[in-house]
Amino acid sequence: MIVELSDPDDPRVVEYTNLTDVALRTRVEPERGVYIAESSAVMRRAVAAGHRPRSFLMAPRWLESVADVLQQAGGAPDGGELPVYVAPEELLRGVTGFHLHRGALASMDRPVLPDVAALLAGARGGAGARRVVVLEDIVDHTNVGAVVRSAAALGVDAVLVTPRCADPLYRRAVRVSMGTIFQVPWTRIGPWPDGIDLLRSLGFTVAALALGEGSIPLDELAARAPERLALVLGTEGDGLAARTIARADLSVTIPMAGGVDSLNVAAAGAVAFWATRLG
Repeated sequence: MIVELSDPDDPRVVEYTNLTDVALRTRVEPERGVYIAESSAVMRRAVAAGHRPRSFLMAPRWLESVADVLQQAGGAPDGGELPVYVAPEELLRGVTGFHLHRGALASMDRPVLPDVAALLAGARGGAGARRVVVLEDIVDHTNVGAVVRSAAALGVDAVLVTPRCADPLYRRAVRVSMGTIFQVPWTRIGPWPDGIDLLRSLGFTVAALALGEGSIPLDELAARAPERLALVLGTEGDGLAARTIARADLSVTIPMAGGVDSLNVAAAGAVAFWATRLG
């Protein structure tokens, strides 16, 4: 149902307020059990993945372009029983804190995350995961989204994030992933690095991407890659924790040229995913 807004402080749209305050949103959204989907493309992927919208927010000129999403989510081109809040773009800026130039927003119910064993067993339509990436304490939402997008494109079956890793459902991470977070199975793994033992018990060889003595070149791993492989990527700057590297089955490095010692974590992930992909 279409609901016209006239007040940026309308309590009905409180879930959309202060979207530019990262510290606030990364605390408040999980507490409320919501996340914000930004743009019609992301909303479309989220709804197609079975995620349930709570409401929509947009300028009137975007209604036609998202009518299919509203139809799928609410059973009618106007969203049916779901509130579709519309307002002039200046008022929307007062609500969200930024110019809403990507079409529309949706407040979505945050899904309950499965446990690690169930997620990995259910990947590939129940055939089970063979390629997994673990994101250790990556705090930049852009990097999280970029890694997820590469994982989706390059045959990674599941994404696991450690307790201190940034939220893959934060709107910037979702947007950078181009909505692929809704097609790659993911969940949190913890405690960490104790979770390495769980992965090993499930038949995975755990490979830490890290610089340093004892690391083997990536092409060596690719030449004899195990059937089940979990690649662990570390936080920006410092890389993986020493205790993680020590507990992994092996340490892997991407050979560098031109005096460069390492790649951005998202770029390194894409290279490793490609090198170790299965046919």
